[in-house]
Amino acid sequence: MNCRWRCPETGAFHVYAARYLGPATGYTVAWLYWLTWTVALGSSFTAAGFCMQYWFPQVPVWIWCVVFCAVIFGLNIISTRFFAEGEFWFSLVKVITIIAFIILGGAAIFGIIPMQDGSPAPGLHNITAEGWFPHGGLPILMTMVAVNFAFSGTELIGIAAGETENPHKVIPVAIRTTIARLIIFFIGTVFVLAAADPNAAGGGGEKPLRAGV
Repeated sequence: MNCRWRCPETGAFHVYAARYLGPATGYTVAWLYWLTWTVALGSSFTAAGFCMQYWFPQVPVWIWCVVFCAVIFGLNIISTRFFAEGEFWFSLVKVITIIAFIILGGAAIFGIIPMQDGSPAPGLHNITAEGWFPHGGLPILMTMVAVNFAFSGTELIGIAAGETENPHKVIPVAIRTTIARLIIFFIGTVFVLAAADPNAAGGGGEKPLRAGV
């Protein structure tokens, strides 16, 4: 990241890998990064298909994948401005949904609003009842594979540095605000989810974010 704002260039990280480590390393980094986003995009389409099945169970997942793929492709080929506008509004919907989930979930946890099943407000009991790491450290390490994958995308700040007007000033601010947003949206959501329903947080039962929408 330091290279990106000190000597910004258009292109991804393979530019610097090729310059400082050699062409072979740059070639490898470029293809690995392409593979990362190929897998991420495919998993996003699949997740979107499963979410849509909640409301349209008769429609196969692959059809929704094709639909969303066509939408994303259309946004990209029409114009850059149109894609940026679409990205802004879609992201706004996601941000509003997550903020609403955190606020309403936190209110239910502390008894400000009643729980849906009529049970008493759990407070922080579900988090503190069994102490830290009740099943040891191995589940944490296994979970980190999915966690690291979920955090992919933050490196786009560095890629954008090559096309930023004032990267020395803008990029550090973007990094700090991104960290703050990750803490609020990712960690905040998991905290509320674990406090309200630890079974759902562990992957069991109905998916709460989908059901909430």
